[in-house]
Amino acid sequence: MELILANTGSYPRVGDTPEQQRLRRAHHEREQGQLGAEAFTRLQDEVTGEVVREQLAAGVELPTDGQIRWADGLSYLAANLNGVSVNGLLRFFDTNTYFRQPVVTGRLTRRGPLFSHDYRQAARAAGRPLKAVLTGPYTMARGSILEGGYRSIHALALAYAAVLAQEVAELAEEGAPVIQVDEPAILRHRADLAILGEALVVLARGKGAARLSLATYFADPVPVYDDLQELTIDLLHLDFTYSPALGRVIGERGASKALSLGLIDARNTRMETRETVFPVLDQVGRRLRTPAHLAPSAGLEYLPRDRARAKLEAMRRLRDAYVGDRR
Repeated sequence: MELILANTGSYPRVGDTPEQQRLRRAHHEREQGQLGAEAFTRLQDEVTGEVVREQLAAGVELPTDGQIRWADGLSYLAANLNGVSVNGLLRFFDTNTYFRQPVVTGRLTRRGPLFSHDYRQAARAAGRPLKAVLTGPYTMARGSILEGGYRSIHALALAYAAVLAQEVAELAEEGAPVIQVDEPAILRHRADLAILGEALVVLARGKGAARLSLATYFADPVPVYDDLQELTIDLLHLDFTYSPALGRVIGERGASKALSLGLIDARNTRMETRETVFPVLDQVGRRLRTPAHLAPSAGLEYLPRDRARAKLEAMRRLRDAYVGDRR
């Protein structure tokens, strides 16, 4: 089985050294009016380049921009849209992080391109193509407060899909080989899979030569595993940390889509070993017809920066050892 090493999304923007904490200081200085917008953007560019190179040095073959500019997964997009304001903090699933809730009051339109700028700068720093990551339209809709403009979550999800489709098309034009759509909310609202399916059709229209990836995490995907295979996507990311049975299910049923195997726990500092990873790879490997990604279960922002890098380095060692052992 061919395994491609990928990052799933975020990467810790702050570390233990004073140099790695400069973005935190810059945020404070920005809030105090001591740092201008241009200088702050330059620093974000620097840190983005730094974390991209750190992923590459750890052995990741398909890195991301680390989402350095994202305050959280929802308000980063919402702040770039007309028809939306941003409200107070709400816990992001069962993590210890929070997001500012979008409040939808009117019809959604973009103020301008967002993710393509981030992608362009990060790809320049990497000297190679990257995976692009977006929060998906269904999770955006579920995380929003709906006060006007639309009558239902269904309608709001399709409205978010329409604006995100523009971002997908621009990322495809930038040369992103994989455009990942994060949809953790769907595993908490499985009855809405048809809504997600409609939204993904809208996104897929603009993907060009890019592969459209759906990422689910923070819950067990087994109850909807077969349904996820039917969606208009090219690649499916699954979080194995919530589902001891997932490897067996894939081994029994196979996969019609290429898979991203979230076997590296992005929320636990404990390091993975041969004993925890190899048996699952054996279960799924005999049924996969296409190369799979080996990846963290979710974004790595939940870990200290040194542990995040150690996780990626361990992922590389495990992949190399597994491939070597099975030759």
